[in-house]
Parts: sequence; structure tokens; C-alpha cells
Amino acid sequence: MAAHAIDVSTDSFEREVIEASRQAPVLVDFWAPWCGPCRVLKPVLEKLAAEYQGKFRLAKVNSDENPELSAQYGVRSIPSVKAFVDGKLADEFLGARPESAVREFIEGLLPSPADLLRKDAMDAAAREDSDRALTLLAQAAELDPMNDAVHADTAEILLALGRIAEAKAAAGRLSPLASQDRRIGTLLAQLQFADGANADPSALEARIVGKPNDLEARLQLAKALVTQRRYEPALEQLLEIIRRDRKWNDEAGRKTMLSVFDVLGGQGELVSKYRRQLAAALN
Repeated sequence: MAAHAIDVSTDSFEREVIEASRQAPVLVDFWAPWCGPCRVLKPVLEKLAAEYQGKFRLAKVNSDENPELSAQYGVRSIPSVKAFVDGKLADEFLGARPESAVREFIEGLLPSPADLLRKDAMDAAAREDSDRALTLLAQAAELDPMNDAVHADTAEILLALGRIAEAKAAAGRLSPLASQDRRIGTLLAQLQFADGANADPSALEARIVGKPNDLEARLQLAKALVTQRRYEPALEQLLEIIRRDRKWNDEAGRKTMLSVFDVLGGQGELVSKYRRQLAAALN
């Protein structure tokens, strides 16, 4: 049991809970010696921790001895069980529960077979074994066709390999609400610019020199620059489009600037600078 159920303090919480939860779910049991329901729940949690043999880990926090942790995680009554997955609070429950209910709670946290394949795929991708990663992700997609993380990982790897059409096809399998996830939103924005990788910036710049009002050339140049991660000159071209004709091509300049902001994660000094300039150009 000791390997799967440990006592945790404020000093060890980051290591034993937050970091450890990136490998397997961690259940944190906030308890106190005087708490009757805690004495009922504690052996249930310990029994299941031993039974599951490392599929999840039990971290026990004496709330009397670690009031900072209790305050940080909003513990107002005990027992309070909080589950951490991938470094984040994923779920929780209050009070003593029967073993069957606790088991159901745990099962909801454990990775599915598709999730396990995805983890192996990410390990392969980290070793730059893209073929292996894509094979594993394809297997995961067969097991769980609605898994947005699997489709996003597939699209990211294919995009990095320059296999644009396949990357777009993988992204096309994402659910309608997937773009609300920041990582997936950034990926979709990157795919909007992927075709620009084949453009010749020098030729487009020459076109603009010869004809400064060639807004199509400016738009294509901006997209090409984004694929090269030359974001500031790309934003300058888009800003110039707006200054010359803000309504051109259904406001392509403004809409494309917003997509560049998405590629940049929607924040940061460069985004803030050009949001201000965009607002000034529109007003």
C-alpha cells in the first residue's frame, strides 16, 4: 500500500501531487484525526489504492497540519477528495462515500485505451519517430473516434511534416466545440496559413513594390511570412491592407490579423501592440 498511498504536506504537494499526476491520476484526501467520516472513507481509499496497483495514487493531507493547502484548494469541510490529472484539478467529491461510489469516481479518471495509445504516440513523437506516433494515433482514433486530443495530435504532427492536406483532414474530424481549447484553436489558426508555405515571399514583395495597392499580394505575403514565423512583418502587411481598404475581400485584412493573434496564443507583447494598432486603424 505504501507505494500507492502516501502522506503529503505543503512542502511535498507540488512533487507528489501536481507533478506525479502527469503520470497517473492522484486522489488527494483532505482529512483530520478528529473527523469521524474521514475514518470511514480513509480505509476505502487505501484499499482501492492497493487494488488498483498504481493506476492512481492516493495522497493523504492532514488538513489541521497543512492549513495552507486546505485554503488554497477551497477545503471547507472534510473529508474532501480532490482528483488531479495532468497537473490540474480534474474532479472532486465531499463526504464519505461507499466503496462502489468511490470506485466509480476513480474509473472516471483513469485513461481509456485510446488515451494510453495517445500517450505512447506522444512519447514516440518526442523521440522524433513520427511514423510510429501516427500509427499509434490512428489506432487510438479507431478506438475512440470522438477523441479531439487524438485528432489534434495527428494534425499537429502532419503539419510539422508538411503534409498539409492530411493535417487538414485530421483537423476536420474535430468536434465543433474543440476550437474553444486554446491549443486546438492555435492549431486551426496555423492550418489557415499552411498553404502559404509554398509561396515565394521575394516574388510577392516585388509585386508590391511595383504595385503597392496589390492587396492580394500583401495578403499572400502575410500568410507566407506567418509560416516562416515572421509574425511582425506579416502583421504589418495586414495592417497596411486595412489602412488601404478595410472592407477589401470581406475584411480579409482584419480577419487574418485575428487569426495571427490566435497563432500567437492570443497574448503577449506583439499581440498587444498590434491589437492597439488594429483598433486605431479601424477607428
